[in-house]
Amino acid sequence: MKTTVVSKLALCAGLILLITVLERHRLPLVAAENQPQSAVEKDVARLKSVATDQSHVMADVGYHFANLWFAGDKKNWPLAKFYLDETRSHLKWAVRVIPVRKTKAGDLELQGILDAVDNSMLSEVGKSIENKDVDGFRASYRKSLEGCYSCHKAAEKPYLRPQIPSAPPQPIINFDPDARWPE
Repeated sequence: MKTTVVSKLALCAGLILLITVLERHRLPLVAAENQPQSAVEKDVARLKSVATDQSHVMADVGYHFANLWFAGDKKNWPLAKFYLDETRSHLKWAVRVIPVRKTKAGDLELQGILDAVDNSMLSEVGKSIENKDVDGFRASYRKSLEGCYSCHKAAEKPYLRPQIPSAPPQPIINFDPDARWPE
């Protein structure tokens, strides 16, 4: 059973990679009029029609990053590390979905922005978690939000203004580091 799930995940990852390559090189997915479409072209067109978009992935980033705030604020360091890792993983996924954004100023390579945010701001968040430094965590989290907003502005989406969350996106998670229920 475990092997089947891993195989399906590997297949999905491969298909997403294929779609990303096709998007990057702008290979034609629909045959010219009066020419039959190959089975591969049909499959790729179908996969593109059902593949996730970047906004969906970024909603996941927002979920994990918001929960990160509450975990760190409550000094639940293992949970904070988990949500930081999930945030990083989903940011990488977002860049795989759309590696280059078209802007009025030209192509915006998102990998460079992600690398800069990950190697500076998110690394600072990680260090504050390792050091169990709540003040450092709060400061580096705020700084990371500024980095997020800088990317949004560069991508011509200045109306996407992240903020310190006021409530957890999922109230089923217990952020108390001393919680024992359910066991």
